[in-house]
Amino acid sequence: MLPMPKIKASLMLHYAGLDERINAGIPAYEQALKDNKINYKIYIYDGVNHAFNNNTSPTRYNEAAAKLAWNRTIDLFKHKLAVLTR
Repeated sequence: MLPMPKIKASLMLHYAGLDERINAGIPAYEQALKDNKINYKIYIYDGVNHAFNNNTSPTRYNEAAAKLAWNRTIDLFKHKLAVLTR
């Protein structure tokens, strides 16, 4: 069983479109998030492999997807921090 009731923070989830093993679990995980009314956003980056943001692995690294994921993450942090400082 997933410990969903203990999650209190918003989640941003980044998945590699080609990662079939990990992605197979997305529907059940997403349903558990919904069932527990957890604020989340899922991004799936088509055409990229697992660890697409690891720039030490040239066979997996995808610069465009990594930058997009990073910018989305930073935007979430900025938004959440702005809310906290109001």
